[in-house]
Amino acid sequence: MTLLTPEQFAAAQKANLETLFGLTAKAFEGVEKLVELNLQVVKSTLAESQENAQRALSVKDAQELLALQASLAQPVAEKALSYGRHVYEIASATQAEFARVAEAQYEEQNRKVQSLVENVAKNAPAGSETAVAVIKSAITAANTTYETVHKAAKQAVELAESNFNAATTAASKAASQAAAQASRSTRKATV
Repeated sequence: MTLLTPEQFAAAQKANLETLFGLTAKAFEGVEKLVELNLQVVKSTLAESQENAQRALSVKDAQELLALQASLAQPVAEKALSYGRHVYEIASATQAEFARVAEAQYEEQNRKVQSLVENVAKNAPAGSETAVAVIKSAITAANTTYETVHKAAKQAVELAESNFNAATTAASKAASQAAAQASRSTRKATV
């Protein structure tokens, strides 16, 4: 007794290839976004470095240099945080697409297995009800385990995202406070 006809096998292979190429395209899209982001960061960093070097060369005394350094601290920290956020968003979007595809694949395979078990149960010889019940029980246990793991993974992702957002907020506040402190110190030094 064969489980798949040649047409079903070919259709399954075609679907698997389409999924593979779809995921590959999504991965390249994520890489492309990262490259684009990095190019933007490099361009803006070079332009800002040139501008800051010109400003530093026009400084007349130490207090003015301290004031310049203080004024640059917060924007640099904010840009670093923004860059981290963008990288995280790109990675999260790519990962979410992979998770969506994996979940759809799992649901499709689960549906096929359920259909196969039902088909086997209908065509099973008399007295094999216990074996069919054991198979159904094993499938139910596997599905329950999958759901538990899936929920735990989803909670872990949500927790990681929450922690990332909290760390970003804390780092942004710390950068603002450091810049404000440096600015106050510079003003005191010039007075």
